[in-house]
Amino acid sequence: MSSDRIGFASKLGGLLAAAGSAVGLGNIWRFPTQAGENGGSAFLIVYIAVILIFGIPLLISEFAIGRHARANVGNAYSVLAPNSWWKIIGIGSVFVAFTILTYYNVVVGWVFYYTAEAVTAGSFLSVHDDGTLGTSAEFFGSFVSNPYKPLICLFIVTAIIHVVIVSGVRKGIERSSKILVPALFIIMIMLVIFSATMPGAAKGYEFLFKLNFDDITPDVVLSAVGQCFYSFSLGMGLVTYASYFRRDVNLNRIALSVASLDTLVAILAGLIIFPAVFSVAGMSPAQGAGLVFISLPNVFNSALHDHAFLNWLIPSAFYGILLLAALTSTIFLHEVSTAFIAERAQISRTKSATIVSILLLAIGAVASLSMGPLSDILIFNMNIFDFLDFFTAKIILPLTGLGAALFVGYKMTTTQLWSELTSYGKVKFIWLIPFLILVRFIIPILIIIILVSGLTNISVSDVVAFIKGLF
Repeated sequence: MSSDRIGFASKLGGLLAAAGSAVGLGNIWRFPTQAGENGGSAFLIVYIAVILIFGIPLLISEFAIGRHARANVGNAYSVLAPNSWWKIIGIGSVFVAFTILTYYNVVVGWVFYYTAEAVTAGSFLSVHDDGTLGTSAEFFGSFVSNPYKPLICLFIVTAIIHVVIVSGVRKGIERSSKILVPALFIIMIMLVIFSATMPGAAKGYEFLFKLNFDDITPDVVLSAVGQCFYSFSLGMGLVTYASYFRRDVNLNRIALSVASLDTLVAILAGLIIFPAVFSVAGMSPAQGAGLVFISLPNVFNSALHDHAFLNWLIPSAFYGILLLAALTSTIFLHEVSTAFIAERAQISRTKSATIVSILLLAIGAVASLSMGPLSDILIFNMNIFDFLDFFTAKIILPLTGLGAALFVGYKMTTTQLWSELTSYGKVKFIWLIPFLILVRFIIPILIIIILVSGLTNISVSDVVAFIKGLF
């Protein structure tokens, strides 16, 4: 690709865009869920270790591929390894980013609806025909199964993302990142301060931070690796964003910064959610996937029902940050597909973005309706929404992440890799040997374990017990 490829105008813009691509529902929704189900502090300890030996090296790997190729992820592998099978990894990354976005956008639509409900003083409780209030679970179930409301929300969030993408890398992606990411942190810090005043704050902090090594198990380690994989958007096309980095950008520093910001958002989410959960009798931090849309509305209603203003402000702010985080990651996923089509088909950015948006609406509508009118259509005993999630998250995504690690470890020449790791001789990098050991051996092994575990539902603890039984 040409060296005059349009990229981020500033280092800060590139950092915030990369951080925004990683920060998403995985931080504010999935991290507290995983931590709640895996012992809180035990999970956090392992997660930080996993970031150091897995997340950051793989981030650097994808950044190195993208900036050296100066091409979107769908073309980058072909640029660096012409006429080879490695191009499958790039095409697969585009495919997985697009497919994830088809159903991820549906969830972003749910977040948009909950944000709107919170701002308009909604209670997140269903109303029965006789006028009595139902539960937050009924409210959520009624919404997602509605044939119209989720589709309207899907259209709105897709339109917002479309406008940003059409505006371009600098005026759209970079400018929106400079607004959305700082706004996200400001609102989160405000909510953390409020959560500190709740009666369950001390228990929440103890659950998240009190060292508890006894709860660390092989399955907790695997959960931490999976959370890092998805939270950092690894294997989803970060190569494309890296192709917009300037040559003087220190890839190691930006990878460390992205990892730090991403992890900070996850911890802040824990500092918001766990004090609130422990403030309401009968609530448990291990609420599972229904934490955000079912459990937390109960927390808000129970803890704040005597304070009308706070009962409006806190849910509005919480779902507001959830929406901001979701939008930054959808912008990234949309850009992966848009850049690929525009550069491969040699068409304008506007045309490419329009094609992607129309396809997202069409497939997303089917995925959304599979929670309601189309719920009878099953693929391997899963509705369409769940099948898309399973197919991408459990199969394709680990493979594209594995491909990136193996490509950097075995295919990129030492000269190519060294030029990127040192920003063309401008910075020092003394970790080459440990880095190569990680991307050649440790990271591929961990990804293969994730892949096998996801497909077979066999826990790591079961494997360990089996091996011990042999002796």
